[in-house]
Amino acid sequence: MFADFNFPKKEAGQGLPIWIKDLLMHLDTPTDKIGRAERRRLEEVARIKGRLIVAKITLAQIDKDYSLPAGTAGNAVHEPHLAGERAIAAALKTRPHLLWRTRYHADGQRITPQPDGNYRWQRRNTADAQAAA
Repeated sequence: MFADFNFPKKEAGQGLPIWIKDLLMHLDTPTDKIGRAERRRLEEVARIKGRLIVAKITLAQIDKDYSLPAGTAGNAVHEPHLAGERAIAAALKTRPHLLWRTRYHADGQRITPQPDGNYRWQRRNTADAQAAA
């Protein structure tokens, strides 16, 4: 009865959030594992996005409310950006060091300089390599 019906094959990564698909797209091979630090960073991003969804706040709304350039809050979720981090924390009525544990010391002081792992796709490394060449 059902033997004649062919189910469509699922492609790799189907059903995953877009930001995870983007991450997987930039891995060297599909079998590469995500490192512990990268996993912690992605969980941090997911936790912040979840809190924003529960609070019914959009990143564009944060940009507008706190007079930030368009896209600043969205970038701050993924990469260190002091003004964006402070605006997101204020919108969620908390402090930045409680949201971004990888960017701040336990006492609330910001880590300076930020570790390379806090940047998407290691942008800082490629910029340093180009400057050295």
